[in-house]
Amino acid sequence: MTLRMAQKVMFKESWPIIYIILAILTPLLHAEVEVRRITPPKLSANFLGQKVLCHRPMRRGSPNMSVEQRYGKVIVSNYGHGDSCWALAPGCADYSNNLLINSRYSKDLKKDTPITIIGAGAIGLFVAYDLLIKGYSNITIVAEVFDALTSHISGGLVAPVSIDNDAKVQSTIYKIGFKAYNFYKSIAEKKHSHIIEGAVVLPTYFENRDDSGLETYVGVVMEQAKDVILDFCNGTTRKMIVYDDGIFVDTCKLMTAITDYLKKNKVKFVKKKISSFSQVRDKFIINCAGLGAKELSSDNKIVPVQGHLIMLKNQNPANLQYMISVYLNEGTTKSGQKVRRSFCIFPKYLPNSGANDFGMIGTTFIEGATNLTPNKEEFDIVHKNAKEFFGIK
Repeated sequence: MTLRMAQKVMFKESWPIIYIILAILTPLLHAEVEVRRITPPKLSANFLGQKVLCHRPMRRGSPNMSVEQRYGKVIVSNYGHGDSCWALAPGCADYSNNLLINSRYSKDLKKDTPITIIGAGAIGLFVAYDLLIKGYSNITIVAEVFDALTSHISGGLVAPVSIDNDAKVQSTIYKIGFKAYNFYKSIAEKKHSHIIEGAVVLPTYFENRDDSGLETYVGVVMEQAKDVILDFCNGTTRKMIVYDDGIFVDTCKLMTAITDYLKKNKVKFVKKKISSFSQVRDKFIINCAGLGAKELSSDNKIVPVQGHLIMLKNQNPANLQYMISVYLNEGTTKSGQKVRRSFCIFPKYLPNSGANDFGMIGTTFIEGATNLTPNKEEFDIVHKNAKEFFGIK
């Protein structure tokens, strides 16, 4: 048999297999990507509300979640989660509390032993809540400020982003994130035992899967992302991916709900600035001081990450039931600081807002910036980026 004849025979015998493969692939190749029509927010100047400047506490290398004995006291650290504070808070509270309970220092820890938590942000409140659930009853939260914290005004996208992690702790961070996601999902689905509001399931859009930070969640607590085209009904369309089981935390509502539950269960709230552990009488201390941990723990790895957010006003809340997060570019502020910019939008209220003062756009990531370098020009850039994303002139 010649080579040409052999090739003809092989092709003739294999064509059914080729046909089957083509039959499978053809529908996929011609499948239409879903088009979703989204009404953009109103973004002219008279629809912009409060400008919000926040400083997230990030710790270089990884958050500090540890337990040690110093100054005759047992000190648990739980701080430095950057912009992932809300994405991790319920899980890292459980993690750090278990470090204490399972440590060699816990022989003197009884259910009614006094425990002081330093810091009243999301981490501090969740640590207190988790201790209550574990049966501990003598809890005090000490903080200099209880209102208008970064935890109140932050966006609330449940995704582990803007956090500095050593590769050795990454698997632990993911497990903490899974636990947090399930906690919020139980609230969103009205299945939580104590908290009835503060989290909702919403479609969450990114430019690609890698940027989302959520791919590790897929198959564990989340469904796969889908490719979609967003049509803003103004001639602008964008190719995106969407997680339809994304979760938005209404940070103000949840802070209020947890605080109410803690007070109802006799957790004490004391307004006081703590600059040294020696100021705390109790032997067991949980340090959730955020940026304050730099001074309190002499931790020079703590760095503020500045963010610029703008509240919207006179919107139709029904049109803004989604989240979008897109990384844009890097640059330098007028003060000479390196800035990473992104466009994001959240369906958020601030306390005492009107019914239609709804929605938040942002944001920036400026490591090391403080109130001394507010970089206010970035608010105009946030506004400009939002208009460009939606194709609004």
